[in-house]
Amino acid sequence: MGKANKDAAHKDGRLVWNHSTHIPGLIPILERLCQQHGIQTVTPGVIGRAKGHCPKMQLRVSVPIRGGYKVIARQGKTVQEVFILTTLDQDTFKDTLAIAMKN
Repeated sequence: MGKANKDAAHKDGRLVWNHSTHIPGLIPILERLCQQHGIQTVTPGVIGRAKGHCPKMQLRVSVPIRGGYKVIARQGKTVQEVFILTTLDQDTFKDTLAIAMKN
């Protein structure tokens, strides 16, 4: 009985605010991602500059990390690393990321 109650209570992921600056428009996407099933912790990382210009927001899975994935967010000439801890496999995670970006 205890297990059923634990599964029934859907727990949202957590968005970690460790930097004061983020790519404009990134936080709403990450907040939607936190509401998806299987997402545990979302941590925006370091911001950098890219040579190429990316007119609209893109999130791309970069490399697997222990317990999740590193995602690269790009908009304009700005890039930002985002570390996401999840129980999802990579294909399911990519689908979940696409859903969070659509809204």
